[in-house]
Amino acid sequence: MQLKYVGPKPIISHTGIEFDNNKEDKYNYLNIVVQLLKALDHEYFDNKTYVYQSDTSRFSPDELFAELKRYCPNIDSLMEKANHSIEEEIEHQLQRAHDNCVLNNVDKEVLENNINIMHDYMIQRSINKAVYYCAVNALAELLKKGKIDHIIVPMFQKFTHVLHSVQGTLKAQKYPVETKLDIYKENGVLLVKLQLLNIR
Repeated sequence: MQLKYVGPKPIISHTGIEFDNNKEDKYNYLNIVVQLLKALDHEYFDNKTYVYQSDTSRFSPDELFAELKRYCPNIDSLMEKANHSIEEEIEHQLQRAHDNCVLNNVDKEVLENNINIMHDYMIQRSINKAVYYCAVNALAELLKKGKIDHIIVPMFQKFTHVLHSVQGTLKAQKYPVETKLDIYKENGVLLVKLQLLNIR
């Protein structure tokens, strides 16, 4: 198993396969998460501001995997679990298609074929998603551990998406961390600020 980009969420039916471009493959955000992890993974001193120049170059797939393994040591078992879980889901979808009372036999066969065509695609998306959330959890833990009260990133869609994921992770913890996300302009540049309001 490996990490690689596949594409947006497929919508599979007996009439064909479409893609929901609003549900992008989480692989798209892994480079940003790793950059943020690397930027925040160091010792902190009180009342000091740290600046990290985000690198626009992308990691190679091997570099990306190596960096992610540092923050998600269980990445191999995580990928295996995601693979197993989506295999069961695909089997369930195939069974539902086979048992469908509304479709005729030809439409059932087309639906089953479309699901089978997208088999590897769906598995890869599931693996990418599992690894992404592992990395986001690691990022949330770094923020808490370093008692970082805010981070500021460029107002790019990928950075904002990652910060939204971090917000969700922090909110879902046993002791939820309240956060606030603001968009503002400084020196003509749009920025996004994530504040951790009740960090312990």
